[in-house]
Formats: sequence, C-alpha cells, structure tokens
Amino acid sequence: MQNAKSADAAVIEMSKVSTRFGDHVVHSDIDLEVRRAEIFALIGGSGSGKSTLLREMILLHRPNSGTIRVLGVDLQKLGDDEADSESLALRQRWGVMFQHGGLFGSLTVKENVGLPLREHTALDDVLIDEIAAWKLSMTGLKPEVGAQYPSELSGGMMKRASLARAMALDPELLFLDEPTAGLDPESAGEVDQLVLKLRDLFGLTIVMITHDLDLLWQVADRVAVLADGRMQGTGSMRELSKMDNPAIRKFFDGPRGRAAQEQEQEQEQKQEKPQGKVQTSHEIGRPSSKPK
Repeated sequence: MQNAKSADAAVIEMSKVSTRFGDHVVHSDIDLEVRRAEIFALIGGSGSGKSTLLREMILLHRPNSGTIRVLGVDLQKLGDDEADSESLALRQRWGVMFQHGGLFGSLTVKENVGLPLREHTALDDVLIDEIAAWKLSMTGLKPEVGAQYPSELSGGMMKRASLARAMALDPELLFLDEPTAGLDPESAGEVDQLVLKLRDLFGLTIVMITHDLDLLWQVADRVAVLADGRMQGTGSMRELSKMDNPAIRKFFDGPRGRAAQEQEQEQEQKQEKPQGKVQTSHEIGRPSSKPK
C-alpha cells in the first residue's frame, strides 16, 4: 500500500461533474480527487458510469458540466482537436491499459510497445526496439515474446504486453481498465504484484476500474463507489467495509465479498505472527474471492 509519507498532492481533481446522454443522467455532481503516487480504484455496478468517468479523465469524452483537472491542467480549456499541441503534450504524460489489450493484430508485440515512441519521439529504430524490449522485460515477459503477435499470447501475457505499451513513454499517470478481467487466479495475482511494483519503482499514480475484489483488498489505497449517478463513498476497503450505505454493502455482504475480506484478514494474521520460515509469494498464493 501507499507509504503514508508520500506526497498527497492531487493529480486528478473532479468537481461537480455531470454527464447526460439525452435524457439519461450518467453522473450528477461528482466530486473526486486522486492523490499523487496512490492506487485509486473506481467500482460500481454495470451502467454506473465508471467507464464514462474514465473516458472523461483521458479526454475521450466531455462532461456536460463541472471541471476536471489532470496533472494540473483544466481539461475543459483544451481544444477538441486531438492534434492540439497542449492536448497532445498532456496525453503523453499518461498511459492507458485497455481491458482487452488494444494491441494491433498486424504488429508484433515489440512493434506494438514501440509504436508510441515512433509516433511521439525522434528516436531511431534500434533504440526504440531496445526500449520496447526493456519495457516487456519490466512487465515480466521473456525477450522472445516481442517477436510474437497478439493472437499468439495468453490472456495474462496480453495484459502484460498492453501494460508495457502503456508504460512506453514513461508516464506519470497510469489508467488500467479491468487489469485482471478474464485471468486465472495465479495470473491475476501476478498482475496484482506487478501493479504494486510499478507504483513503488516509478512513483506512478494509478487509476483503475475493476470488479476484482481481491485486487481491491490487496492493491488499492483508496476506492470510490459509484451508484445511481452519484459518488456513494470513498476510502480504503477497510473504511468502506464499515459503511452502512446499501450501494457499498453489496461489495462486502455477498459470498465473494466476504471471502475476499476473510482472506485479507488471514494475510494480516500471518504477517503479525513471529517470523519463522519466510514464505514466498508463490507459497502464499493469491487469495481467492470464490465462496468457500
């Protein structure tokens, strides 16, 4: 989790943000703040507006009213043209890992990772290939994976390759859309640890959308719950678990919610016991949120 001494300057600030599609109200007066170097999660049921909120943060959609500031820039003051120099400069300060990878099928994995560098820098091809190989290694992929095509990758490898591409331009801010969706528990656990590793190594601020209760308990510093077009609560999972709001309780009272919470408590008890044989991450394994 985030070190208490880390700077808490706001990287993302949303104030009174409201969004409508026709007569349908998606958001109403959303206030939200993401602090520097924290892992912040957005959760909510289907149709709660999580993805719309994320799209508004990354300049893919404009809200009907309210203000959004990202990395100190007021997004409402930027032009609509993606080629606008100020917009382009801001986009290069963040990276996005899409839910289904978003890799180009006609390019190799290494070419996919190197694409942002080819588009936005004047580096030569040899250096770009070296940087791409390093980014892949950083996410735990072997060198030979760079020569493969996306269709040849497993789900876990696809997630890692997509994350490597999101990191290509050394961003300050990272957006992750369902980073563990569709993965088996072992692969999902590896992604959990990778997210923490990247934040700790590079001081990244990470915003993620996820339904993965284990990921929320193990990785997120703070979590915001969306429901009925409004922000229902924000805090650590432990803080949220003590709230009585029905929209929040459903993430803790169901079988999966209880199982994830129990696993978190078991992990804490293990850490509090006198040290004996040190357990490796493989021996401890990833907690499962499946009902017992």
